[in-house]
Amino acid sequence: MAVASISTGAKHVGIVVGGGPAPGINGAIGAVTIEASNRGHAVIGIYDGFSHLMAGRTDRVKILAHEDVSRIHFEGGSILATSRANPTKNSADLSRVVDSLKALGIGYLVTIGGDDTMYAASRVAQASAGQIRVCHVPKTIDNDLPLPGETPTFGFETARQLGFEIVHNLMEDSRTTGRWYFIVVMGRTAGHLTLGVAKAAGATLAVIPEEFPGPVHLETVGAILEGAILKRQALWARNDGVALIAEGLLERMAEQELTAIEGVQIQRDSYGHLRLAELDLAYILKTIVERRFAARGQSLTVVHKTVGYELRCAPPVAFDCDYVKTLGYGAVEFLLKPNPLTATYDGALVCLIDGELGYLRFEDLLDAKTNKTTVRTVDIAKPSYKIAREYMIRLEREDFEDPQKLEKLARAASSEESRLAPEAFKKQFEPVVSQLLGGF
Repeated sequence: MAVASISTGAKHVGIVVGGGPAPGINGAIGAVTIEASNRGHAVIGIYDGFSHLMAGRTDRVKILAHEDVSRIHFEGGSILATSRANPTKNSADLSRVVDSLKALGIGYLVTIGGDDTMYAASRVAQASAGQIRVCHVPKTIDNDLPLPGETPTFGFETARQLGFEIVHNLMEDSRTTGRWYFIVVMGRTAGHLTLGVAKAAGATLAVIPEEFPGPVHLETVGAILEGAILKRQALWARNDGVALIAEGLLERMAEQELTAIEGVQIQRDSYGHLRLAELDLAYILKTIVERRFAARGQSLTVVHKTVGYELRCAPPVAFDCDYVKTLGYGAVEFLLKPNPLTATYDGALVCLIDGELGYLRFEDLLDAKTNKTTVRTVDIAKPSYKIAREYMIRLEREDFEDPQKLEKLARAASSEESRLAPEAFKKQFEPVVSQLLGGF
């Protein structure tokens, strides 16, 4: 349907979805469409993120009506698709986006996405010089947008639930077959999803980037995993376990270290981020740890797996179905009925603050050093992390102070030909543990 056929003098509301999929996108699209239509505004869904607008195309759009969206909140994926096309890389692309939106008659824009899409939204609002009012609906299974308090981003709770179910099944397989699983969990920068799944499922341990004060090294992560396996063998006589490893560890590793691995090629997306899914971190760590055990003449079976893509387009759980309806309504409220406090904002992020709709100005969400969206990481000083760590089986500082425990650990790490002395075990593993943040 051509946009020109809409017989209304009101400015239209546009919807753009950017970044990776997350459960609840369709519900957000539906909530915006129904509420904006009820207020007398036509709603234009724009396909494939900013990609077509960047090319100056205005034909890849659809006028959304109530019947198009009334039941889509049950569905995963996005009826408007999505893309990582970045309109901020050069001024010409950004200008074409703004001009295309104006040509479509869009005076109000809802962007649905994560930190990169929010940054693009802020630049669109700025470049339009007040002609296009923008509201961003925070979406990501990574849960890494800087929302107030512990408020999650939409999609996170569904991803955590499905991840929990997958890990639960693999934990039973691990116990039944007497093997270890190394499971890398999606999350570009922060360890929220890894920790959330691990804590809920009771996985043996989780390793997240927030535990490291500086750069992360593959051999260090390998030593953490090796130590956990030895501790489980020594103190519980168990040869099975499930370790969850945050994908975001890769972002903290030097490119030289990654490219030194045979067959690894570094790729980046349009926002400059490493394409983490192209690097099989679970397999790399499996190889490192199996090599360490083989050097002692010990056998170890590790199954490697990455969990991520199967979470992103899952049907949303009730929490996210409910949540996105509130956020979608809030986005329309901001765009069409600004209150005295938000009337001067050309753009903002909609969120919940103590159960009430709130709006955070784009400029307040940008990192002063990078001028990009601030990323929310796991606060390892808070109870949510500390309690999760208490239930993990992994080497801690206190293990090196108990002579009997240290003796058992050294025995587990000994080869058939040579017994490892407790002090040698301490010398090998204590520096790895002591450099980490958190722990006991």
